[in-house]
Amino acid sequence: MSDATAAPKGQFYYGVGRRKTSVARVRLYPGTGNVTINGKTAPDYFGGRALNQILLVAPLRATQTNERFDVVATVVGGGVSGQVGAVRHGIARALVRFDEELRPTLKSAGMLTRDARMKERKKVGLKRARKAPQYTKR
Repeated sequence: MSDATAAPKGQFYYGVGRRKTSVARVRLYPGTGNVTINGKTAPDYFGGRALNQILLVAPLRATQTNERFDVVATVVGGGVSGQVGAVRHGIARALVRFDEELRPTLKSAGMLTRDARMKERKKVGLKRARKAPQYTKR
């Protein structure tokens, strides 16, 4: 096993994050700031999009703890955007377990709120959730 896939041993702080249809189980280990998702480093897993990397570690930056923890996350379901949001939510929740005094900082930044927006279901007789077939008079 390589360094990225080997899970650290010892004390950790746990948080579950959700976004759209993605669920992330996040563990924060004392460390140096490495982020591992499903056994891969964050840039390898989510690709080179810089915005994803920024959003991913936003809770750690907001609380100035980005050099104190290694993040090990397992994420399933959804797409890239949903998975990034789920991991971010899980990191924020794990940080609150680590130190309850970080809650106001994370709460004011909106990182502890579960984003409940989901894709609306398709309705019978429609092409999509709201798109109806074209109306013809005759």
